[in-house]
Amino acid sequence: MPRFEIRSVTADDYVGWRQLWDMYCSFYHVNLDPHVTAQTWRRINELTIPIHGLLAQSVGGELLGLCHYVCHPNTWSDRTVCYLEDVFVAPVARRMGVATSFIEKLKSIGVAENWTRIYWITNGDNMAAQATYDRVAKRSGHVRYEISLDD
Repeated sequence: MPRFEIRSVTADDYVGWRQLWDMYCSFYHVNLDPHVTAQTWRRINELTIPIHGLLAQSVGGELLGLCHYVCHPNTWSDRTVCYLEDVFVAPVARRMGVATSFIEKLKSIGVAENWTRIYWITNGDNMAAQATYDRVAKRSGHVRYEISLDD
């Protein structure tokens, strides 16, 4: 019997989501402006915005992880693409299959909604995440470049 379920974020999840979000930001040593966090929460819960959220919840009701994804059109297909933007699993739930379950849930949503693919990135030194991702997906071979417009 599974020890957790993957489900969509609801407006009632703010407190638990916020705790996970704060741990996620801390993991990446990011200190976001409170306005950005509030805006992220609003966007996840606004049906007209293509940012969505999933949560892993234990049978006892504890939130174990979060997953945010963005669906968007692309130039190489007439079907939607999904960018898996954030995945975080609380330390108490690591090695329970939560990250893999998030990806499996996204695959199932993608098949139902006729997406063409799901893609994501991770830090080069995040070996734990890469071990999971290497089991469930193929590395694309692409290298990511960035230009910060905030500097």
